[in-house]
This record gives sequence, structure tokens and C-alpha cells, in this order.
Amino acid sequence: MSILQALILGLVQGATEFIPVSSSGHLVLVPWLLGWPSPSLAFDTMVHWGTLVAVMVYFWRDWRSIIAAWFRGLKRRDWSDPLARMGWLLVIGTVPAAVLGFLFESWFEALFSEPVWVSMFLLGTAGLLVLGEWFGTQSFAEGGAREMDSLQWPHALVIGFAQAAAIAPGISRSGATMSTGLAGGLQRPTAARFSFLLSAPIIFGAGLLQLTKLASTPDALAQAPFLAAGFLVAAVVGYLCIWGMLRYLQRGRLYPFAIYCACLGIFCLVVAWWR
Repeated sequence: MSILQALILGLVQGATEFIPVSSSGHLVLVPWLLGWPSPSLAFDTMVHWGTLVAVMVYFWRDWRSIIAAWFRGLKRRDWSDPLARMGWLLVIGTVPAAVLGFLFESWFEALFSEPVWVSMFLLGTAGLLVLGEWFGTQSFAEGGAREMDSLQWPHALVIGFAQAAAIAPGISRSGATMSTGLAGGLQRPTAARFSFLLSAPIIFGAGLLQLTKLASTPDALAQAPFLAAGFLVAAVVGYLCIWGMLRYLQRGRLYPFAIYCACLGIFCLVVAWWR
């Protein structure tokens, strides 16, 4: 891997983690299309932790308040504080991906070497975005679009299962969770905000698991310049994309991202057939 490749793949990860077009899918398809070697475990870990830094820095006030309220509630056994309740909703929403990722780790990992499957999953992401947008439009038209305080644990659990499905490369994590939030009646910015907050625990957990594997990688130190480049670009671009998506969703729709996913999926299937 060259520095230029590391910078491009860091940019791809930072942009596509929070834009609903599947970062894992792009990290498979971009090197495949360009004839580059697949990113190493070390590189994959570092660019994902770059986006983790982005979401933690962007929402640092939220995280500080949620964590403090959650520990106060745990000490007093009182969950009346909406922020403490939000902490539990994030825990509940993280459980499905943690459990399914652990149980089916080898199956999910095998998909990362299957560009055809990734392309087909991108088509699935396009369908999810269209359905989520349609349900969200219906809720808004009926005056039923809700704020974060109205989110209940069953809905958080369903969003968590959507996040679990997105372990498969090509299924957008942010797209699946936002679409599920919209289908449950949340406002677009609210669905996006919960999606971004929910990403932090699972990215942290997956990165921690990969770091245990990385400890046995002999050439990890030799990759340090490429790892640093990818990490920094992913963090900066990820931060900007969170900022941009939250503002876009004040009025914008998910349909353009659905069209993009469908076009990229079809294009990659044609390339796979041609090759």
C-alpha cells in the first residue's frame, strides 16, 4: 500500500461511514475496482477508529452528559433523567450487533472477499433507503414524526438489529439504522443523530477485537505511516460528514443515496461479469 492509497481509502472510510452508502462495502469495492491489494487488518482497524474519533469529538457534549447521567441513574436506580434513559437505549441498540458479530464472525469476514455479494448488498441498501424515506415521509405527512425523547426500548432494539445486519459489507450501517428510525416515526435529523451515537460503541468494540488480532501481526509497525495517514484522513472527513449529513437531513431526502447505491451495485456486478 502506498501513502496515496492510504489517503484515498481513509477518505473513503471517513465519507462513507456516516453517509448511508456503506463504508465496509466501499473498502472492499474500491481496491477491487482499482486493482489495489485489499487493506490489511491493521489499516482497517485504524480507519474505523478514525471515524470513532470523529463521532466522539463531534458529540462530546452529548457523550459527557449521557455517561454522567447513566452512572447517576445506576447509583440511584433512577432512570427518570432522559439522558440516563438514552444511555440504556444505546446499550440495548448495541447488543444485537455485538451478539451476532461474535456468533457469526467468520461468516461475516468471508463476505469481505466477495465483491459480487457486496454489490448485491448495496442494492439491498438502496431498497432500505427508499423504504425508510417513504415511511418517514408518511409519518411527517401525518404529523407523527417524533423527537429523540419519544424513542422507546423496543424501537431501539429493532434499530440495533438493523445495525447488526450492516456488519455485512454493502449494507450501510447508517443507512440501515436511519431507515429503521424513520420507519418507526422519528424525524430525519433525530434518526440520524441516534444512528451516529449508536455507531460509537460497536465501532469501539469491533476495533478492540481487531486490535487483539493485530497484536500478532508482525509487520504492524512497518505500516505505521500508512496507518497514521488513513486514521487522520478518516477522522477529519468523518467529522465533516457528520456535520454535513445532520444539516442535509433538515430538509434533504435519502433518495439520492439510494440511487447512488443502486448504480454502484449494478456497475460492480457488470464489472464482475465482464471480468
